[in-house]
Amino acid sequence: MTYQNILSELKEQILYVTINREHKLNALNKETLAELADVIAVASQQDEVRGVLLTGAGEKAFVAGADISEFSDYNGEQGEELARKGQELVFNAIEKCPKPVVAAINGFALGGGLELAMACHIRVGADHAKLGLPETSLGLIPGYGGTQRLTQIIGKGKAIEMIATADMISAEDAEKIGLLNYVVPQSELIAKAESILNRIKLRAPLAIAAAIKSVNSAFDVEANGFEIEIKEFGLCFNTEDFKEGTRAFLEKRKPVFQGK
Repeated sequence: MTYQNILSELKEQILYVTINREHKLNALNKETLAELADVIAVASQQDEVRGVLLTGAGEKAFVAGADISEFSDYNGEQGEELARKGQELVFNAIEKCPKPVVAAINGFALGGGLELAMACHIRVGADHAKLGLPETSLGLIPGYGGTQRLTQIIGKGKAIEMIATADMISAEDAEKIGLLNYVVPQSELIAKAESILNRIKLRAPLAIAAAIKSVNSAFDVEANGFEIEIKEFGLCFNTEDFKEGTRAFLEKRKPVFQGK
């Protein structure tokens, strides 16, 4: 797929994905969502990709929300289909991606933008960023997993407060409640996200994928997370990376993992 709304570049095993609609504060329209679905699918399948860094163009917005003009005249059936497709193809795909996805939140992360960030595995925010789910001020609720992921991350009481008031919160407050892993100055944002991914790159790729799958299962009501962890643990023993990791430990050297 040729991308018109996002930029994608692979450097040193990190796939840099930038939502490139700065004039629209990087709002999510249908085309952008389709491109995000494609790039995440590609990242999931390519061995040379060891992690994804997701950000927005400019310094004003990560993603300021969905493109409201596209669905302002929808009926209930169309709205449900919009949410279902978006969750399946983009937001759930990011959450289930076997490669770690780090969101570098460079400004406003509102509505679908915050939902996009919450689907990522790790979130780093610039100190001027503002986060919120303003859907109730439009007569809606979050439809891309926002009610579920926000509750999982910060707890029921805070989640209902944020959603019901539709208020934005500062990056500092978001870090305090666990919505952001780190807050740094704008000038250090990408470097901080890179430093996390560079540390992860030193570890065994198949083990990272197994860990992501196992952690996600803790929030899947239809899954037995302990059983999934046990099985993934066992499968790790069949990998070349396990053999390399244990050899390196016994030989007192750094391991060189191949993702096999």
